Amino acid sequence: MTTVRLPLFPLNSVLFPGLVLPLNVFEERYRAMMRELLKTPDGEPRRFAVVAIRDGHEVAPSAPGLPDQTAQPERGPAAGFGSDPAKAFHAVGCIADAATVRERADGSFEVLATGTTRVRIGSVDASGAFLTAELEELPEEPGDEAGALAEGVLRAFRSYQKRLAGARERSLSTDAELPDEPSVVSYLVAAAAVLDTPTKQRLLQAPDTASRLRDELRLLRTETAVIRSLPSLPMTDLTRSPTSLN
Repeated sequence: MTTVRLPLFPLNSVLFPGLVLPLNVFEERYRAMMRELLKTPDGEPRRFAVVAIRDGHEVAPSAPGLPDQTAQPERGPAAGFGSDPAKAFHAVGCIADAATVRERADGSFEVLATGTTRVRIGSVDASGAFLTAELEELPEEPGDEAGALAEGVLRAFRSYQKRLAGARERSLSTDAELPDEPSVVSYLVAAAAVLDTPTKQRLLQAPDTASRLRDELRLLRTETAVIRSLPSLPMTDLTRSPTSLN
């Protein structure tokens, strides 16, 4: 297996390969990370790893009572993640390639990155200005009947989208073409469906594409049935990706 050491960016969300991640970077530890990424030679990818937080705070307390009323200020790269940061994160994350890193006048950064490769998080190092981690790249195996499963997932996803649009009393554009490559389908649906973080994490770390698609087919059918029964159920706008506050 290929291993690599990269900066680690914990978030309260899951990044999938091929999906775009906008970031608003203002904490000093992550500003330091972006300044380091800007030193990357031209033509080389500016890579860091995104991992979903299992137990901890995406934004460290900056003053008494902020953001938690009982919290005390914390400093350093592992602030908000306890004495052993590795235990605060899910085991599988995704490498991100920062295509755009723009520094603002106040020293914060506007970042636009794209997920590329799944990785398993090994050791986490908090000795520097920001967290780094030893990462093992995970291959994407197709599994059995991935092509046929992808077709079924696409049909179920279209039905899910229509039900969701009806629940929100808004029109649904059907002009956009959806991909047909099984792994791309699996990641797109995992990112677009309105699911909680543990479920998205489960999809990210599926052993192969076919397993992920089977899981998504069950989830889409269940969610579509729920929306059909509860048409006024509030949902998140699938056409927008949330920008992390850090």
